[in-house]
Amino acid sequence: MSVPTILVVDDDMEMRQMMAQYLRKHGFMVHTAATGREIQHHILAGRIELILLDVMLGEENGIELCKELRREQDVPIILVSALSADHQRMSGYEVGADDYIAKPFNPDLLLARVKAVLRRVRRSASLNYRRNTSLYSFAGWVYDGKKDEVLSPDGIQIALSQRETRLLKVLLANPHVPLTREEITTAMDVTQAGDINMDSSGRALDVLVGRLRGKIEENPKNPALLKTERGVGYIFAVDVTQTEI
Repeated sequence: MSVPTILVVDDDMEMRQMMAQYLRKHGFMVHTAATGREIQHHILAGRIELILLDVMLGEENGIELCKELRREQDVPIILVSALSADHQRMSGYEVGADDYIAKPFNPDLLLARVKAVLRRVRRSASLNYRRNTSLYSFAGWVYDGKKDEVLSPDGIQIALSQRETRLLKVLLANPHVPLTREEITTAMDVTQAGDINMDSSGRALDVLVGRLRGKIEENPKNPALLKTERGVGYIFAVDVTQTEI
């Protein structure tokens, strides 16, 4: 896996250098910038996988810069600011920021947030990439992606709804990986074009999981395949073989 490249944007040279040095120490490639023009220079010059963007950049505003970047870029952005009120955080999320860290912060917290955002982005990309695998085999079951058919270990075809099928695809693409409800619903939205738009509260997903368990589990009340991962969400707890047809 390639080393992630991070762009640290802050007009305070000392803060900029401190963050850059800390992230380099922990294995990241780091570029720095102090203005919107310098941000564009680095983006055009090469791949940037995450931007740490200070909200107060002298005469420039990090919120507005984030908004402008979102018009053309999908690079993850973490806003960093001395302003920590809820409405200020919401302003950042509303313009497309992936996270918001208030100054002063513990460097370990910064590192954890950076890793978490990169992990979410990479997992989402992985879900998008692997969703096209044609044939999945798991615990005696078979899902044929070309025919959209599910066969039980006894060779009986099991009818799944469109949403149940999309949920199954996401789980099969990520065996033994604990997935949050948000990650699952986001992945379901991109697995196929369509009108699926899951309830962001997670309640709709929980109901859907219950329906899928009722069709593929020997004992839905004590599931062996699709398990609840306490404090996270769900995990598909069996090996999956993927084959192109």
